[in-house]
Amino acid sequence: MNFLAHAWLAQPGDDGFLYGNLIADGVKGSDLSAWSPSVARGIRHHRRVDAWVDQHPSVTTAKQRAPKLQRRYAGIALDIVWDHFISHQQAGADQHQLIERCYRLLSAQPAPQRLATMMPVMIEHDWLRRYADFDFTCRAVAGLGQRLSGPNRLAELVPWLREDYTALKADFSVLWSECSATLTSDGSAR
Repeated sequence: MNFLAHAWLAQPGDDGFLYGNLIADGVKGSDLSAWSPSVARGIRHHRRVDAWVDQHPSVTTAKQRAPKLQRRYAGIALDIVWDHFISHQQAGADQHQLIERCYRLLSAQPAPQRLATMMPVMIEHDWLRRYADFDFTCRAVAGLGQRLSGPNRLAELVPWLREDYTALKADFSVLWSECSATLTSDGSAR
């Protein structure tokens, strides 16, 4: 899942926990001692969510429908598309407040080096709200593919994402229902 979904799953927690969930893709390795305990719990939660989602039957089924040559990149594209669907499902004042909270946290402290140039652009161009627009979401998928080496396999997936939209929406509905019931957390130690 991408930023918006991780934010929803972490929103009951404190700001450190939410921040950790937002920046986790930019943090490598298992040594999280450089981070506060709350941020470290957020990073670990994000990783747990990613592992759970990657193994979910809805995700594996969706990946199997992807074109064979681009299938290994389908998970990356789906992460972004899930944010499109969540932006519709969770639309309203609560989502507006959550997005503002995310932007405030991401603006208040520097992101890890791997995300340092992307975060200000995400905030400035309001990506979290713009995911509601499927054309924007498809451009985001293709844009991310430009950062990978070799041919832009993510851009090659965009026609499939458009054609498979209804099935992907159904996959997401099942995924999100189970994911939010299982993985929503306030970051409390267990």
